[in-house]
Amino acid sequence: MHPTSWLRRRLGRAVVLAYAVALLLPGPGLWLRRPHPLPSAQLTLHTAPLLLSLVLFSAGLQVPVRALGRLLRRPKVLLAGLVLHLAIPLAVVPFVAFLLRRTPDSDGGSGLLTAVILIVAMPVAAGATVWTDRGDGDQPTMVGLVLASTLLSPLTTPFLLETLTPLLSGGYAHALADAGRSAHGGFALTAVVLPCAAGLLGALVLPARWLGRLLGAVVPSAMAGSLVLTYVNASGALGSVLARPRPLLIAAALAVAAVVCLLSFALGRLAARVLRLEAGVASSLTLACGMNNSSASAVLITTWMPGRPHLLLPVLAYGLLQKTAAGRVVTGR
Repeated sequence: MHPTSWLRRRLGRAVVLAYAVALLLPGPGLWLRRPHPLPSAQLTLHTAPLLLSLVLFSAGLQVPVRALGRLLRRPKVLLAGLVLHLAIPLAVVPFVAFLLRRTPDSDGGSGLLTAVILIVAMPVAAGATVWTDRGDGDQPTMVGLVLASTLLSPLTTPFLLETLTPLLSGGYAHALADAGRSAHGGFALTAVVLPCAAGLLGALVLPARWLGRLLGAVVPSAMAGSLVLTYVNASGALGSVLARPRPLLIAAALAVAAVVCLLSFALGRLAARVLRLEAGVASSLTLACGMNNSSASAVLITTWMPGRPHLLLPVLAYGLLQKTAAGRVVTGR
């Protein structure tokens, strides 16, 4: 078995292992989270955005361009997926905000809600294509939704952040507003869209032999980079949890992430039934509704809210839960 296929089949276990290493040995991950100046080049190296760019470049490079052409001739599912990508956060987040205001938290759960907003505002996770391969999903539909939501993220992410910020209070509202300006001002473009577009361009113009060689080098590197990125993000959250254990916060983060994940997948499945889609396309649409690029939201938190590592807890929980839910979707259970 090719090493890439071997790792792809065990990616879920590898993610759990990355979380465990972050809990037991967070030091290197915390070091990688910090910006590192490069004096000779007068640049500052930010590890997390760089790793995210590598993962998205790999995703763009693997796009089946001809299959996308067929999808564009049947745009109903693509349009439905993009509408749901905006509509589900606008429905789910106010509901979660209502639930959190019933808790004794002095700020109405604004910290957890900030993390939730950053999760649902991100484009569809590129990893959703892996889960489509494991089941009976329609891969062109899945790739089209990943690509379209990614390319539109400089518009959709700031829109969702700005629309949902009034649900927050105090310093969290200001922090999310700053993150929204970052997304509007360059993060979504430079760390998300450009790497994906560069990969897509490579898939379009490179001869098959060159593309094959590039894929042979980039895909395993991106999978390894994804695991390192998971470790770096987890180190920021789990390192602080280990230093100052807060069981109630951990339980609340898990509960909120579970509610958001469950509602997102459920609404996606309901929409697929209302549209009367065939099984494979319905599976892909459901995955696209429930699987958000949690790595991008974690990078945004790491970059713009480094003093609030606890915000990473719901993001990490959602990252695991969405993979569990995706496994049930593709196996039909």
